[in-house]
Amino acid sequence: MELGRLEYLQALVTEFQVTDSTGKKRRCSLALSVSSTSSHPRPFSFSLAEAKEQVLANLANFAYDPSNYEYLRQLQVLDLFLDMLTEDNETLVEFAMGGLCNLCLDKTNKEYILEANGVEPIINCLSSSNEETVVSAVTTLMFLTTPRSRVLTTALPVVECMLRFSLSANTRLSNLASIFLQDYCSPPQVEEARNLSKHTAVGIPLPKD
Repeated sequence: MELGRLEYLQALVTEFQVTDSTGKKRRCSLALSVSSTSSHPRPFSFSLAEAKEQVLANLANFAYDPSNYEYLRQLQVLDLFLDMLTEDNETLVEFAMGGLCNLCLDKTNKEYILEANGVEPIINCLSSSNEETVVSAVTTLMFLTTPRSRVLTTALPVVECMLRFSLSANTRLSNLASIFLQDYCSPPQVEEARNLSKHTAVGIPLPKD
């Protein structure tokens, strides 16, 4: 059972990495929902982008289960997720950010992401127009905050961003940002960011509703 899981994850990673770049329709038997109950799922035809998106979504789903963490580290899926954060395809960024969010509650995964300088690209995701990407990025910054990493995860631009998010009409985002400010930032940090925000009109844009 466990060997089969590793093999399947390896096949997903390989499928993602070797997807051809022609943009033509292709058969993709691995890019199927992991929740499928069929013992003989039928392959579907996906475009290049759709195939990569579906495989990455499946890898992100597997990142929910702590029993997969060691396999995902072994297959360098954390690096894959981090690499995808700079893609132009917003769907790939969304799934990669979601995968990292699922993984970073684990201490080993958290340390790996921090050592891989993963905080900066995660912060950059706060400017995404995709709500799911932004929510995952805020949550991931919370999970990644440690006494050592706090200087990065609660840097002044991040706190400014959270202040703006806390005023959003999007309740989900405003509540999450408020928690970030209350639980992860000191009062002096919040006050400094608030004062600075009064003197600048430039900020990280809010995601689209």
